[in-house]
Amino acid sequence: MQTLIVYVDDAPHALEQLAPMLALEPGRETVRWILVGCAPRVTHHVSKWVTRSARENWRGKWADKLFGRLVPALTGTGDEVLTCLAAHPLQAQMEALLAEHAGARLIDARRPKLEERTWSMPGRKLLTLLMSSSSGSWLALAE
Repeated sequence: MQTLIVYVDDAPHALEQLAPMLALEPGRETVRWILVGCAPRVTHHVSKWVTRSARENWRGKWADKLFGRLVPALTGTGDEVLTCLAAHPLQAQMEALLAEHAGARLIDARRPKLEERTWSMPGRKLLTLLMSSSSGSWLALAE
């Protein structure tokens, strides 16, 4: 049985990324999916007004919704699915999971974040450059 550790934060994006691995092929080996839900971070401003238990309750509900959309799609192929909620830092959790499941492959199926960079250029008020790491596409906007 092949083991795949998959970091996810958005169900539709993750399903799109995992679609080639979900294809039913003759003689396909069963897979143990270990889904690690990476909940959005709560800002420092919000964390001052919301209790720790309320934040953990929100993370749990967020994870239930995420896994509720992913698990049926993965178990429909006869595979085994385990879920867990990411703890920070992710590096330490990744190392622990890889030590526990020797030979597992790691897949980052999280939605890529757009980096926004702003530079001043002569003759232009402002140039904003958006870069997408997944597609390698660039978009420059000038005011």
